[in-house]
Amino acid sequence: MHQPIKSFSLQGVYRPARDAQHGVSLIMVMLIMVVVSMLGIGGVQIAMMAERGARNDRDMQVAFQAAEAALLDAEFDINNKNASSKRTVNPFDKNSPANLFLADCAGTGDSLGLCTENIGNTSPAWLKVDFTDTSTAAKTVEFGKFTGRAFPVGAAGIQPYQKPRYVIERLERSFGADGSGVQNTVIFFRITAMGFGPRQDLQVVLQSIYRN
Repeated sequence: MHQPIKSFSLQGVYRPARDAQHGVSLIMVMLIMVVVSMLGIGGVQIAMMAERGARNDRDMQVAFQAAEAALLDAEFDINNKNASSKRTVNPFDKNSPANLFLADCAGTGDSLGLCTENIGNTSPAWLKVDFTDTSTAAKTVEFGKFTGRAFPVGAAGIQPYQKPRYVIERLERSFGADGSGVQNTVIFFRITAMGFGPRQDLQVVLQSIYRN
């Protein structure tokens, strides 16, 4: 004899709402990935900026050292000791005529790169010349022209784009009179040099006062 099957109701039995949790983990993972990606991109940008800054600093140091070398070359020029390359007339001797130094550095030959001092409201001579000009009409002196010294340039390694250049101004200053009533006049020279980095747009200008 079969017993009747008892029926019962599932009413009131708790069923977890699994459908409501679908996709939450995916959203959290995606948010974490976005944050990590942004941090990675930021780190790469910082590293690239640091590398560019270091490269620019290196290139500026190259230009600075080239300008310093040009100052020294100008001092050799003033001392006028290289028999094979020196100016045929020494314009830097205290007994030499001042007319070898021309206004706005307009001289050629032995007067190339030699400037008179602009006095008054006019701009100094070194501001009126183009140090980047390498043509035959250039008013500046290329490194080694009157000294015979070599200066490597070009694309081999980290070298200046071109040789540094300089001009020399003749300055006179008079001081108080001595016992005879005569003022003392002192002659010295202002050297202005421009050095170049691996690119022509990287330039450094240095000045020095020299008395031989």
